[in-house]
Amino acid sequence: MRTTRLGTLFDVSRLTLGGGGLGGGWGENTAEEAVATVRAAVDAGVTLIDTAPMYLDCEAVIASAFAGRLPAGVRITTKCQLGAPPTAETARRLEASLDASLAAMRLERADIFFLHSNICEDAYVYARHQDRRDAFATPWSLYVGEVIPAMESLEARGRIGAWGITGVGVPATILEALAHDPAPDVVQAIANLLDSAGGMRNFAEPAAPRPIIAAAASRGVGVMGIRAVQAGALTDALDRAVKESHPEAADYRRAAPFRELAAELGVDPALLAHRYALSMSGVDTVVLGVKNRAELVACVEAEALGPLDAGVVARIDALGLRTTPA
Repeated sequence: MRTTRLGTLFDVSRLTLGGGGLGGGWGENTAEEAVATVRAAVDAGVTLIDTAPMYLDCEAVIASAFAGRLPAGVRITTKCQLGAPPTAETARRLEASLDASLAAMRLERADIFFLHSNICEDAYVYARHQDRRDAFATPWSLYVGEVIPAMESLEARGRIGAWGITGVGVPATILEALAHDPAPDVVQAIANLLDSAGGMRNFAEPAAPRPIIAAAASRGVGVMGIRAVQAGALTDALDRAVKESHPEAADYRRAAPFRELAAELGVDPALLAHRYALSMSGVDTVVLGVKNRAELVACVEAEALGPLDAGVVARIDALGLRTTPA
C-alpha cells in the first residue's frame, strides 16, 4: 500500500482504518468479524487506526485484536467529544476521556488525540440542534484558552504523540483554528465528491471542505479525509434503515447521476468514490468506514488502482453534485 507523510508527523498508509464500522455504527456486525477486519487491514498495509468512544464497541475491538500490543509500525488515534464543560473542568475531562479510551484498548499512549467536538464562535447559533450545542460544540474561547494548553500538556507528558481537531464544524471557525498559532497537528476533513457532511452538518452556512483541506495543507497540518462514501450515500445502496428525510437519504438520492456514471464506467460506485477521495489534493490518508473484510478488500483494491484519471475526475465534477461551487 502506498504511504505519504501525515503533515509533519510520520509516514502513513493512504488508507486509515476507521472505527465507526468496526463498532457497529454503519450497520450490523459481529465482534469476531470486526476483529478479523482489523487484523486484515494491518496485513494489507494499513498503518493507522482511528477510534473514538462514540464508535460504540470499537475500542474493545482494538483490545481484542491486539491484546494490548500494537503491531510494529501501526499507530492509533482516539477522540474526546468535549462539548462545553465548565472552564476549570476542561483539562480533567480531556484526560479522563483519554484514560478511559486507553484502558478500553489496553494501551498506554495514543499517537493522535482528537477534539471530537465542533468548534464555534462563543455566541454562535446553530441552524439545527441548537438546544444540544453544549454537548457537541466547543466555544472558541474554551478551545484557545483551555483545550490547546491541555492537549499540549498531554503531549509534553508523553501521553499522546500529537493532537488534532475534527474539521466538520462551522467552516469559518475551523479555518480560524487552522490559522491560529499553535495549529493542530492533524485535521479530519470531509473528503467526498459531494462535499457533504450529511447528518453531521448542523450549521446553516455553505460547507467548505476543500478550503479547509487547502488551508491545512498550506500550514503543514496533516489531513485525514473522512466520509469518502458519505455514510453510504455514494454506494449502490444504503446498508441500514434511515428516514427519507435524513440527510444521508437525501444525499443518496442526489448521487443518482454518480451511480449512473459508475455503471457506465463499469465500476462499483463505492470503489469509484474512494478513488476520488484518494485523488483529492491535500488529503494525506482516507479514513475507511468498513465493517467487514469484504468491504475492506474493496477499499484496498481502490487504493491499489491508484489516483483517478483527471478526465474521470472532471466527469464526476461535471455532474454538479457538490454542495459548494468548485
